[in-house]
Amino acid sequence: MTEELTTCDLTCPSSPSATEGTSLTEPSGMDGEQPIFSVLKGQGEEADTDASTSSGGATTTNTTDAESGIFSGEGELCVEHESELDWFCGTEQKLICSHCAIVGSCHGHTVTPLAARVTAVRNQLVDVCEKIQLQALRIEKFIDQTLTAKEQKLQTAASSAREQILAQVSAAREALEEEEQRLLEQVHREEERVEQCLLTQRAHWSQALASLSQTRSGLVHMLTHTPDPQLATSVQEISERVEEAEGVGEPCDTDKLNLNPGCSESKLLRGLWAAAVLLGPNAYGSSYLKFDERTVSPLLSLSDDFCTLTFLHKKPRQSPPYDPARFDCWPNALGSLSLSSGTHSWVMDVGQSAAFKVGVCYASLERKGSGNEARLGNNSQSWVLSHYDGDYSFCHAGKNVPLQLVRRPQRIGLLLDWLSQTLMFYEPDSSAVLYSVTQRFKAPLVPACAVTDRSITILH
Repeated sequence: MTEELTTCDLTCPSSPSATEGTSLTEPSGMDGEQPIFSVLKGQGEEADTDASTSSGGATTTNTTDAESGIFSGEGELCVEHESELDWFCGTEQKLICSHCAIVGSCHGHTVTPLAARVTAVRNQLVDVCEKIQLQALRIEKFIDQTLTAKEQKLQTAASSAREQILAQVSAAREALEEEEQRLLEQVHREEERVEQCLLTQRAHWSQALASLSQTRSGLVHMLTHTPDPQLATSVQEISERVEEAEGVGEPCDTDKLNLNPGCSESKLLRGLWAAAVLLGPNAYGSSYLKFDERTVSPLLSLSDDFCTLTFLHKKPRQSPPYDPARFDCWPNALGSLSLSSGTHSWVMDVGQSAAFKVGVCYASLERKGSGNEARLGNNSQSWVLSHYDGDYSFCHAGKNVPLQLVRRPQRIGLLLDWLSQTLMFYEPDSSAVLYSVTQRFKAPLVPACAVTDRSITILH
């Protein structure tokens, strides 16, 4: 404070140090009061103390007001009172002197010591810079990890699609040369599309990262090089830069960054490939496939060769021993083989049964209770072809797809190709495809059956 100010006899009521939102009023008496400029000086010193102690993690320094430039002689003077502009009027958003706050144009306004105002703006800048830095780190992670992983995954997915196509075409190459070329071009186009998406994403987010870095650098420069009086009035500029940074947005992963599995699908190719496999020597599958005795429901009886299930209209007098693998309510049974690679096929003799289900499920399928979790085709862990009361349908996750069959099949074949993640139901006598589904199986599968009329048998 200048000597002139300290000798002024203006006073104000004694009160705690002023902080943001302090409203200075004209004094009304002398009892228990102290000079107003002593109060103002004390407020400035307390604001400096708060600013130095509120910076979490930062090294505390004993910088004086003169060293920081807040109350240095370089500051501007009030035109009206020729006093140092060491206060900030929140009402009019401008720098003022103490006389302006007490008897001048800003009397009764919300005023704050300049030091406290600068500290608040600095803290705001620090918070903004930290947020921008975190956003930049997330974008860098997206570019370095997600997009890079997508590029690697794209190559693997495209290669897998090519292998699938080439493997199927090789079964009847002469008849499928044109189809092979069409599908390879389609996969190539899809690969190029995904690559272009990845390049676009990389370019966009790299530009966004550069913009964020530039914005942050500007704010940091403002924080470290802007004089305190100018910094106190730069809120609008800061807000505009913050708004610009927030407009960059956040990166997100979408299906457009993945190869579309449908690009390698072909009804013609699948049908001819399936016919070649089903008419081969292994059409009836492995002779090791039988029913797992531990899983057979007490509502069914299992033949001595473990290949035939028969529905029991009456419950047996003696229940089978308890086994956690056994279905206790639904008439289900699972096969003995776990399928997680290669191509597998097997044939079920359904004969004259009017109610049965044949298909596959995860080994983790629920075994206990009468809920849909243990009912084949009524949950997300099982895929079956169902025949009931003359109607045929494909069942999965509680949804039924009606099937229109020309004739009632006596035998139903199942073909599981793990490479293409395809499950197919067909009629062995004519090799006609009854239904086909492509599903991304997440775990090994086991054959699954249910019967509530007569018998069904695994054929070898």
